Amino acid sequence: NDIEYIYSTYYNMEEYARFSSSLGKYVGYTEYGLKQADYWNKDPSYLAQMKATKETYCKNHVDNA
Repeated sequence: NDIEYIYSTYYNMEEYARFSSSLGKYVGYTEYGLKQADYWNKDPSYLAQMKATKETYCKNHVDNA
C-alpha cells in the first residue's frame, strides 16, 4: 500500500499532466494539461488501465528490490 505509481506527460521538457495512483486520476499542470486530464479522467476504461499498471508493474517489481 506504500507504493505510488506516477505517470507524467511532458512537452518541450515541461510536465503538463500526471497520473497518480494514489489519487486514481490525472491532474493537469498547464492549460493544455488541464484539458487533457479532464479528457482522460472521463474515460473509465483508460483510468482502469492506468490503475492496473500499478498492480502489474510496481507490485511485481517491489519484491525484487
